[in-house]
Amino acid sequence: MLTRRTLLAFPLLGLAPAATAAAAGEPVRGMTVSCPTWGWEWGSDAMVEAIADLHGLGVNWIAIHPYARIAQDGSVQWRDLDPANPPVWLRRPIEACAARGMKLLVKPHLAYWGSGFSWRGEIEFAEPTVRRRFFAQYGEWVEQLAKCSAGAGALSVATELGGVRDEPAWRGVIARVRDVFDGPLTAAVNWDRYAAVPWWDAVDAVGVQAYFPLLPSMPASGVPPDDALVQGWRSIHAELKAVHESTGKPVVFTELGYNRSRHAPVKPWDYEQGGDDAEAVQAACLRVALRELEREPWLAGAFLWKWFPGPVGRENFLMSTQAMRGVIRGAWGP
Repeated sequence: MLTRRTLLAFPLLGLAPAATAAAAGEPVRGMTVSCPTWGWEWGSDAMVEAIADLHGLGVNWIAIHPYARIAQDGSVQWRDLDPANPPVWLRRPIEACAARGMKLLVKPHLAYWGSGFSWRGEIEFAEPTVRRRFFAQYGEWVEQLAKCSAGAGALSVATELGGVRDEPAWRGVIARVRDVFDGPLTAAVNWDRYAAVPWWDAVDAVGVQAYFPLLPSMPASGVPPDDALVQGWRSIHAELKAVHESTGKPVVFTELGYNRSRHAPVKPWDYEQGGDDAEAVQAACLRVALRELEREPWLAGAFLWKWFPGPVGRENFLMSTQAMRGVIRGAWGP
């Protein structure tokens, strides 16, 4: 029997009935598999092994984030994409996910390093000519990416580009992608900007980069009590629910993660690591977030940030440590 949660989650999952367990209304339990280079790793044996490993933890969706490069003049550059012969770094993870009854979210990222922009949310183009150049080239890139992503479960049309405000232009990008991609669409908008998006009606789910601060400050010592973290999430969910109700769309966390940092509940986006009880604080934040996520029927689920195919060195926001594996398995495992 379809539950209320099923009816909300199903449009995002975009699966044919009886195709997988997710078709029965299972919430999105996703993991972003990142890359230390430009993304060739997504076509490797290590990627297939990572998908199998994550499947064993209860993950049913994988996200990857193909790159293009942005410049101050609005130009966008990317590696050649041939829809007649999709690159192995797209084709192989789609096939590996399908083989295990999982789905892939394709979530394009603009590489801003070296551009003069400090992060994607700072990207904006006041000059109309520059803005038109950006949307023409960005739209072409995302359309090509969509054409090469046949078989993927869903596609995001943007990641953290809330500073680029041009409603007609964004609707144009979405229309281009709709013409060539059969699956559900979303957009990954930063936690402090998602409520101001005027074109949520054009996509299938409200996507949020969920680095919400849970506490105004940390206690002097120790791990914050669960009750304090729960209270933070309850107020956040109230704001999210208002957007869900105004748009009629389910909400999905396109990224949800915490650094191994004592200050993770206060600044979840911060790359600084360490401090007393850092690993325990990270684990507590994720444990409470996943538990609270399951309480809300209008929340379709989350993509955790992040995992890597193969061995990694010192990295931020790792979900593959033993402590974080335990949290994920405890929340999502069979």
